[in-house]
Amino acid sequence: MKKRNRIISMILAAVLAGTFMAGCVGSDKADKKREATVEKQRTEDSGKEPVTLLVAAAASLEYSYADELIPMFEKKYPYINVEGAYDSSGKLQTQIEEGLEADVFMSAATKQMEALADEAMVDKDTVTNLLQNKIVLITSSDCELDLKEFKDITKTDTIAIGDPASVPVGQYAKEALTNLGIWDSVSAKASLGTNVTEVLNWVAEGSAQAGIVYATDAAATEKVKVAAEAPEDSLSGPAVYPAGIVSASRHKEEARLFLDFLKSEEAIAVFETYGFTVDKPE
Repeated sequence: MKKRNRIISMILAAVLAGTFMAGCVGSDKADKKREATVEKQRTEDSGKEPVTLLVAAAASLEYSYADELIPMFEKKYPYINVEGAYDSSGKLQTQIEEGLEADVFMSAATKQMEALADEAMVDKDTVTNLLQNKIVLITSSDCELDLKEFKDITKTDTIAIGDPASVPVGQYAKEALTNLGIWDSVSAKASLGTNVTEVLNWVAEGSAQAGIVYATDAAATEKVKVAAEAPEDSLSGPAVYPAGIVSASRHKEEARLFLDFLKSEEAIAVFETYGFTVDKPE
């Protein structure tokens, strides 16, 4: 009897071992299939020299670019590495004019892009208006001031806006405040930021009671809240984000791939999650 039980136990152990091995084989096959897919992609890209693209982009694009879009693009094109240079569009324009070896430029306003295109520093036929953004009045999240309209910015003692000389959001702010008839009173107590991120941080940290930024920047942190949007009739048009290929780029083919990617449905979907809207010319 004992002998019979031992035989049954051995049979059961063999069956379990066989099942385990079959599972391992199935798992191994799945792993090998995935490895084969990756290897196939590498093979397709073999023979292509590694390329590094420098993308000069408005500061308000940094979160969407760095956190999602660039990793998505690099996964799609493993031989292309993308580096981002983020600052005010005016500063980036100047840097490109002075020789910054950027391959793609994406501005937070059409002014800087048009200037570079007119100077033959951006390929005019590649320029595409991709996105729109809104201009908003913000305060810190714990601010107790009763600000309900854009004009209420005059109720504050310390204000942060982008420098209108080089920062698009500052240019939009000046235009809106001028058309509302309050630019002089606001500018008298305003600190000028070198880009929209600096303005956002000043308000978030409490260095300024209020500031004017893009809606997408306000949505990027819980340290600020939106008090009001700039009235539509205070601006000549929406904040438009164009992108184009820098004429001096030594990697035009890869720059075109990146530009096409930015226009793709998957990239637009990412931009929309960050609060941008697709530009729809009238």
